[in-house]
Amino acid sequence: MTMPFYVSPEQLMKDRADFARKGIARGRSVVVVAYDAGILFVAENPSRALHKISEIYDRIAFAAVGRYNEFENLRIAGVRYADLRGYSYDRRDVTARGLANAFAQTLGAVFSGQGEKPFEVELVVAEVGDGAETDQLYRLTYDGSVGDEHGWVAMGGQAEHVGEVLAARYRDGLTLTEALALAVDALGHDNGEDRALPPEQLEVAVLDRHRPRRKFRRLAGPLLGRLLGGGPAGQHDGDADDDAEAQG
Repeated sequence: MTMPFYVSPEQLMKDRADFARKGIARGRSVVVVAYDAGILFVAENPSRALHKISEIYDRIAFAAVGRYNEFENLRIAGVRYADLRGYSYDRRDVTARGLANAFAQTLGAVFSGQGEKPFEVELVVAEVGDGAETDQLYRLTYDGSVGDEHGWVAMGGQAEHVGEVLAARYRDGLTLTEALALAVDALGHDNGEDRALPPEQLEVAVLDRHRPRRKFRRLAGPLLGRLLGGGPAGQHDGDADDDAEAQG
């Protein structure tokens, strides 16, 4: 008689966690940094069609690393959750904490289930408030764990190397230009070496607390080039970027 194959629950969870971590580590890192006027998102991503950073709601954004199809399904579910809750109750009832809890339930259920592999993703859900003290950053891992972060987050790829640069140089009250320079420099150290990342290799967006309602704004093209060169972002740049957002 053949004996049934047995794996202890502890070993099974360890194997699933190792599988998810290896999948996430194969991708490039994403950095989220709080600055004086909001929250900055920077990813090494040359694609202009497949985004790692996206808007979820008026003042809430989402960044992810790992398998694109998996985190894109989560993003779509998050947008539907936010739209339904905002329509049924009030737009102010849509919060980053509520979204993080919803994502955590999905990730945790898949990770602990026996019928499918765990998601190979790591997420950040961010909400910009009226002041820096009310900004919110939540980091979610493949198993549904949620962390309430402050100041900055580095995830995916060689996040440890990126995090070391951020931990050493981050301070409260950074300007957008300073935060962008720090984030790009940190991403350039993801393999322990100093790489220069050109603007066309970057996906950059902000949650800007000073915008009227929709706080999310993508930074690209000449505007991103000027910011990386230490220049200011003018009102005209913002208007042009709004047009780009409206086109998708």
